[in-house]
Amino acid sequence: MSNSTHPIGQLWHFLSATMLILSCLTAQAEPLQVVTEDSSYSELKDGKVVGVASEIVEKTLARAGVTDYHMALYPWARAYDMARLEPNVMIYPIIRSSEREPLFKWVGELDQVTPMFYKLRERRDVVVKDLQDAKNYTVGVVRDDSRQEYLEGKGFNRMVVSANNLDNLRKLISGQVALVPLPEREAREQCEDLHVAFEDLESVYTIDELSKGLYVALSLKTPEDTVKRITAAFAQLKDDGTLAKVMAQ
Repeated sequence: MSNSTHPIGQLWHFLSATMLILSCLTAQAEPLQVVTEDSSYSELKDGKVVGVASEIVEKTLARAGVTDYHMALYPWARAYDMARLEPNVMIYPIIRSSEREPLFKWVGELDQVTPMFYKLRERRDVVVKDLQDAKNYTVGVVRDDSRQEYLEGKGFNRMVVSANNLDNLRKLISGQVALVPLPEREAREQCEDLHVAFEDLESVYTIDELSKGLYVALSLKTPEDTVKRITAAFAQLKDDGTLAKVMAQ
């Protein structure tokens, strides 16, 4: 008599099938982890993640019928690793680049950004006419950010790495670095957060090659049904004008 027809064998197959089904249900039931960083698009206020991009994400999830999720703010490197390595993770805003293209499932574009090198206006000794000139100075970057990746690829070797955007700007203000690459919107809001006049900064070079879209993305191991519903919901918010209205705030 084969093992499959023996009562014990039948019980084993039943238990194995049951465990497999429960495992699948548990995986599907896991809440979506929604991760972001402190930026001009998202911040922590009174214990809640807020900001224009966070508002769009919440509206997207509501329209997609995704109610079981946890939204949290982390240093960029940690948020990026979570979205790159773990299942059921949404990350925003994230630069979409050719290097990152296969690492995520891309939901939709939030905004377009063009970083510029900023220096302190009082630093007359810092002169940048092209990208090659910028290599002569210390540059502040955020760990695992697309700007760090780009500058490393261009041969920059005098970079000072920070965990987040505000620390990066603090180092510029304190003189620890001579340049920081920031889009204008981000620079203005961070100056406001640090109670520094934006006019104290001066843009000296526009990094056109880094002009790219900021996106909402999902980890590769996110269930396909979830990806489809979220992507469709985001597209609806774009089509009905909600995205543009919120991002213009």
